[in-house]
Amino acid sequence: MRPTAPLILTAATLVAAAGLTACGGGSGSDPDTVKIAYNRSTDNKIRFKDNFLAGVKKEFEKANPGKKVKLIPIQAQDNDYATKVQQMMRSPKTAPDLVYEDTFRINSDITAGYLRPLDDYLAKWQTWDQFVDTAKAAAKAEDGKTYGIPDGTDTRGLWFNKDIFAKAGLPADWQPGSWDDILAAARTIKKKVPDVTPLNVYTGKAPGETSVMQGFEMLVYGTGENPLYDPKAKKWVTGGKGFEDALGFIKTVYSEKLGPDVSDALDPNVGTTVFSEWLPEGKLAIALDGSWLGQNWLKTGGKPWPEWSKTLGQAAMPTQNGQAPGKVSMSGGWTWAITAKSKNPDLAWKFIEQMQTKKNAVEWCVVDAQIAVRKDVAKDPRYLSAMPGITFFTNLVKYTHYRPALPVYPQVSTAIGEAMESVTTSDTSPAKAAKSYADQLKTIADGATVAKD
Repeated sequence: MRPTAPLILTAATLVAAAGLTACGGGSGSDPDTVKIAYNRSTDNKIRFKDNFLAGVKKEFEKANPGKKVKLIPIQAQDNDYATKVQQMMRSPKTAPDLVYEDTFRINSDITAGYLRPLDDYLAKWQTWDQFVDTAKAAAKAEDGKTYGIPDGTDTRGLWFNKDIFAKAGLPADWQPGSWDDILAAARTIKKKVPDVTPLNVYTGKAPGETSVMQGFEMLVYGTGENPLYDPKAKKWVTGGKGFEDALGFIKTVYSEKLGPDVSDALDPNVGTTVFSEWLPEGKLAIALDGSWLGQNWLKTGGKPWPEWSKTLGQAAMPTQNGQAPGKVSMSGGWTWAITAKSKNPDLAWKFIEQMQTKKNAVEWCVVDAQIAVRKDVAKDPRYLSAMPGITFFTNLVKYTHYRPALPVYPQVSTAIGEAMESVTTSDTSPAKAAKSYADQLKTIADGATVAKD
């Protein structure tokens, strides 16, 4: 998940939220205004999402005379953003019409009754045919209905500093074949270039899904098939050796001081620090991170860094021992969803259509460094030439995995974060942390678990 930082509602957001409550009619008080809630970057230099939405707002209002768009930015770390939006969606007095939903939370919000199915709109929308099936599935609930329109996806891999590698005697075309190869490179860097951090693997509770998806799951999905959830048995997996091995890798990184200081690693802002300081300032050699990092270093990004495409290399994350298919990635993404308590759903849908014109869909993938989920966007010359490394990260889609799209996943994610933190900050063994996770899982999943050797 793209990293953000702790809850800091902007003054504009507070005014907007207060206005929603004060007007008494909530999102339906003005039939000519569509209210849109979204997460704003906690890096105040980064406003490409705000700028993009402002541009679509201008187009929409011009194309629909008399109609208005109210943008409601929520400047928050992902977990706090989700909490705030859920609070807003509970009441018709505060519910926005349109909300930006992470695919890993959408099913829990569907189950809670916060979102409205879009199937009636989709049946008449020819553009839906351009979306790839995996993207469509990400916003589909267990009831078979679709509740969100995906606007892109992402992949994950290893970013590495070629200058630091040269000092350590490591190759510029580095491609590790196993976890051991990664650790060997990190140990070499620690020995030969001691003034830098060899490796960052996100960990702990505070960074939230950033730790779980970009850290733990990039490891555990390289240990074997269905390491977290067995779709055939429809049960969550406990007791897996791969789970313990993934925790063991994290423990090795931090116990051998191959990673950042633990206090920095457990900072909820660590994702921002990686792209704004550690990588551009040459303080970090290897980062297990996402395809979108380059957006921050463009002229329009929060940390312009002209040399980044020459300084940094990319390598695929290997499976644990190099076993087939040899590489692993995780993919996620966000969707636009209409809230169940919206009184202006038709107007909200019109705004989605405006966002999803071919021109705007390409623009968003370019400015947000998204991996395209539409076939027409994926072929567009502007998309293909937008970002150094875009071809590398697009090619990882064939190796990618998606998180279990189930309502309890956010709770499972929290339990994984706690297990990660326990092996990072204490003498807790991976086996003990895995046992604690298994105990929590039995409660979270109401006993729907299965042991795995």
